[in-house]
Amino acid sequence: MPENKGRVLLAYSGGLDTSCILAWLIEEGYEVYAFMADVGQEEDYAAAEKKALKVGAKKFFLADLKREFVTELIYPAVQANCIYENVYLLGTSLARPVIARGMIEVADKEGCDYVSHGCTGKGNDQVRFELAFYGLKPDIKVIAPWRIPEFYNRFAGRQALLQYAAEQNIPVQQTVAKPWSTDENLFHISYEAGILEDPNVTPPNDMWKLTTAPEDAPTSPERIILEFQNGLPTKVIVPEQQKEYTDAVEIFSALNTLARKHGIGRIDIVENRFIGVKSRGCYESPGATILRVAHMDLEGLTLDRNVRALRDQFTTIALSRILYNGHYFSPEREFVTSSIPSSQRTVNGIVRLKLYKGNTIVEGRESSEGLYDAAQSSMDELGGFEPTDTTGFISIESIRLKKWAQSKAAKGQSGVTAKDVYGSS
Repeated sequence: MPENKGRVLLAYSGGLDTSCILAWLIEEGYEVYAFMADVGQEEDYAAAEKKALKVGAKKFFLADLKREFVTELIYPAVQANCIYENVYLLGTSLARPVIARGMIEVADKEGCDYVSHGCTGKGNDQVRFELAFYGLKPDIKVIAPWRIPEFYNRFAGRQALLQYAAEQNIPVQQTVAKPWSTDENLFHISYEAGILEDPNVTPPNDMWKLTTAPEDAPTSPERIILEFQNGLPTKVIVPEQQKEYTDAVEIFSALNTLARKHGIGRIDIVENRFIGVKSRGCYESPGATILRVAHMDLEGLTLDRNVRALRDQFTTIALSRILYNGHYFSPEREFVTSSIPSSQRTVNGIVRLKLYKGNTIVEGRESSEGLYDAAQSSMDELGGFEPTDTTGFISIESIRLKKWAQSKAAKGQSGVTAKDVYGSS
């Protein structure tokens, strides 16, 4: 037996890579503890614990992080309409900060010398995890097997890992026929590697785990109502089921169930990884897709145009990049997210949606803070300004700013009031 090199806390998923890494770290002389985060993935946690201990882990830790995942990561991303390269909703990126924070808490408590992960040297997650570790605990030491020559030369591909798993009697779900790598949480599931590395290969039907194929989804649409307060979903009403959901985790879970049923949320893209290579990934983000559509629509009714433009040009792009590149525990993330609450102050109201065969269709929206004025916008009434008079455009701007000031005054907020600027009118 090799000498004890120290105690390692491994981010354990129960999949092929981390199960093999667990066995390899033990071979190398480390005392290994396994850490698993419950961020809403469909997982048999008892079986995962049994498997980790059987492979040789000294201890197994399971942390339920679903609520903080939803409230601290998912919801701010929804408020900011975060998206990467106009397609990817950042499901993997969003989960990494809460997982890393949970790991560091356990590593501190258990006196671990190292933390370790199963991220490859070609992927984004190595950056996300390690920057998070260092941002939370600057003196922590990280073992990244996929960047250690003794490991990656021995396991030159997934076939070598499958062979090693068989030799070590480690049960895994991946097979030679279905070798793709997955990452799942409450927000989404991702698929990479294997036959998916050819960007012109159509994903097989049996790969998709979460969503019904749109062509197989119900032929009758389902209608729901989403209520928002300050840009956050506070209620989901499903009239056909006579159900309402108000708890944050239950809201997201209910939207996932509805979207999965109706085939909503599949994407297949080639993206630019942070480390400088392109990769092909397939994703299912069911409930997140519904939320994004509804939130953006309500903003159209309630959000000031200049605030929306600044948010879209700055906060959305900056926060999406920060999340994707793993800079969550950073001063720039704190700076960017501080702008979100003020941008969402007026995003209050309801959106009525129709879910049908892969589509989320907006059928109506309503808000007490809507900036839309039917008389002013009417094509049948002049009511507002003379189009040939440039002062008319100034009038429109004054109406916009007046609505903003009156809204602040009505809520008793400090600062300049409508009366201060416009008198008693």
